[in-house]
Amino acid sequence: MQLPPKVWFKIEKLKAWWRSTFGETNKTYDTSHQMCPVCRALVTRGTKVCPHCGARIGPRRARGGAASDRIMGVIPMPTSATSILAAAIVLMFLVEWFMTQRAGGSQGGGLFGGISGMVMLRLGAKFGPLIYAGQWWRLVTAMFLHAGLLHIGLNLWVLLDLGPEVEGLFGMSKFIVLYLVTGVFGYLVSLWWSPMGLSIGASGAIMGLIGILIGVTFHHGHLGKEYRSMLWRWVIYVVIFGLFFPVDNAAHMGGLAAGIVLGYLIPEGAPETRPAENLWNALAIISVVIIAGSFALMALQINNPIFYR
Repeated sequence: MQLPPKVWFKIEKLKAWWRSTFGETNKTYDTSHQMCPVCRALVTRGTKVCPHCGARIGPRRARGGAASDRIMGVIPMPTSATSILAAAIVLMFLVEWFMTQRAGGSQGGGLFGGISGMVMLRLGAKFGPLIYAGQWWRLVTAMFLHAGLLHIGLNLWVLLDLGPEVEGLFGMSKFIVLYLVTGVFGYLVSLWWSPMGLSIGASGAIMGLIGILIGVTFHHGHLGKEYRSMLWRWVIYVVIFGLFFPVDNAAHMGGLAAGIVLGYLIPEGAPETRPAENLWNALAIISVVIIAGSFALMALQINNPIFYR
């Protein structure tokens, strides 16, 4: 029995990931086919109309080689929403570093650490007393802050690796909503577990991405089970890492749990009906407005005298 195009493509994508992860890198990239942007079936490159769903397929820019879809041949090229999130994280880190230098330099970490705690607080770190005082937006802004180069480097590495995978499975609109929801839920769990703790980082949302992929695998039989086992090993590594380093384990577990539930319940792929497409587009717009509004509220209070007492 012939598999549906979507299922066949996902199986081939998982096989390609498995080969690239475990060392089977001697195969060249197949440039004779491309993916339909609507149904995700593989069609002959140059096809103008998808034979499976009838969608028009526009020209794609040449990548120029087998490894050119990876940054420095290692990190996968991110898709659009992932790119924007990564750029926002880098921008906020530059702001953190600049403000720390103006305040007297880095603290205790040299090259790999040292963002001032006061700077983190001013720029929107998660901190219970201020959140309970009405600064709910800290649950969002904290996702874009990091404590040092090692912190941001690890998170960007995983985001650029898993972000395109999740965005490819669900589409841009769903991805934006899922990233925000899992990240905020992670910080809500952190707020409940440690209301007085100061916390920052994208790792709650990134654990949400791992959880989403785990949730998806339950719909893909034996192959999904194998992929899920690999993802659970990632989770174990993160937990072990958290035992020896001062990370927000509550945010990690909260983001992971939210991701598993959402990945299992939300259908993969682009919305199949116009009302569903409109709904997800509206939710994505609301998510972007929440993120932008949170940063606007942060900017309005950044020089609040409370930070200088």
